[in-house]
Amino acid sequence: MELFSLTIHELQGLLVKKEISAEELTKQVLERIEQVEDKIKAFVTITKEEALKAAREIDQKRINGVSLGPLAGIPMALKDNMCTEGIKTTCSSKILYNFIPPYNASVYEKLLGAGSVLLGKTNMDEFAMGSSTENSGFFATRNPWDLNCVPGGSSGGSAAAVAAGEAIFALGSDTGGSIRQPAAYCGVIGLKPTYGAVSRYGLIAYASSLDQIGPFTKDVTDCALVMNTITGHDPFDSTSANADYPDYTSFLVNDIKGMRVGIPQEYFGEGIDPEVENKIKEAIKKLEELGAIVEECSLPHTQYAMPTYYLIAPAECSSNLARYDGVRYGLRAEDADDVLSMFSRTRNQGFGVEVKRRIMLGTYALSSGYYDAYYLKALKVRNLIKQDFDQAFEKFHCLLTPTTPSVAFEFGSKSDPLAMYKQDVCTIPVNLAGIPALSLPYGLVNNKPVGLQLIGKAFAEGTLLRIGYALEQNSQETRITPILEGVK
Repeated sequence: MELFSLTIHELQGLLVKKEISAEELTKQVLERIEQVEDKIKAFVTITKEEALKAAREIDQKRINGVSLGPLAGIPMALKDNMCTEGIKTTCSSKILYNFIPPYNASVYEKLLGAGSVLLGKTNMDEFAMGSSTENSGFFATRNPWDLNCVPGGSSGGSAAAVAAGEAIFALGSDTGGSIRQPAAYCGVIGLKPTYGAVSRYGLIAYASSLDQIGPFTKDVTDCALVMNTITGHDPFDSTSANADYPDYTSFLVNDIKGMRVGIPQEYFGEGIDPEVENKIKEAIKKLEELGAIVEECSLPHTQYAMPTYYLIAPAECSSNLARYDGVRYGLRAEDADDVLSMFSRTRNQGFGVEVKRRIMLGTYALSSGYYDAYYLKALKVRNLIKQDFDQAFEKFHCLLTPTTPSVAFEFGSKSDPLAMYKQDVCTIPVNLAGIPALSLPYGLVNNKPVGLQLIGKAFAEGTLLRIGYALEQNSQETRITPILEGVK
């Protein structure tokens, strides 16, 4: 039995019945990593010995009759921008190549408490800046569906690991689509929760008002199980929402009759691949067959989302990344004559091209004489984008769009930065509004996955899971698995 291909809930059934052990499961997933990692390159760091030790501890607890949750003994991976005590956390950047945090991110503490087994830290675009994982400071990750194509970004390593069976589930972070876009490209489930629903304490910041941690899973049920563990108020995070969080598995009902779904016309215009659009229309037809009420709607300020994002996010990154100066941790340039030249050379040697580009753009937007003209105006437009969503949710339970304008593209084909930025055109508005969105695979175009995006109002993750679950239960288009070249 290929345990690495099973879901959390399938594996948990086997673990509870003691048909398999957590150690046996972990060993098989580690063997899968050894088998395919040279092709996929999903991991920056693999924690083999730590994983086996953790699995044995879970097995002993089960033998002793300790009550365990659904994630106990399940092997998982973390994007390499979440702090892990005693384990390297690099953000896939040369400037943090040797950084070992002295504490755990809150989300990792929760997973440890649930008994999850950490396999390692996954590759990403440096400091989460990119849409392809080509901007990693170390190496590029490949898409399991086509090794010549990107897995998306910035959480490409996490998405590829789940799709290739190198992890049962994984966590990523989403600033402008960095969970949903790679989930779409790799054919897995990716959920960007409501801003504040999952603690950001211990997440190395890119843009603090936009960043959000979320799960990659193989199906919607698994997504609900992971969300049950990682959501909740955290006093260590000042932006954490002190709200009532439901049992997300309670939304997994195969009934969406009477639910109202909006189709924003702005997401189906120029730049969307016609074949991708046709797949999304097939999903819309399926929802109607299941009894949902589907109508067109408009989000008129969507056209301003990309320039708004690329003013706000770089401005915040220029502030957040100022701490990397070679003084306290990470890389330090050794060939400097004084402190100022040490600062400059450390950053020049440590940061990649895309990170430097965004720091410069953000610093310019915040500079004297340009703050009001650019950054302040972007904040005002951000509010208008949020108001568009608020008005839409007065009528609809959720909105449906493509996750990405096309399927995964080949390495090097988006060398123009603007062409790369456009890959997030469907996902960016959600982050600006701080609301949740789920990417669900829906069929193939040219043998590559198509992503369908469901967008909900704040804290309506349950609604998205319910609609996604109904699609999953009633369409084979959501059940797709890559066949890796040269791997049995």
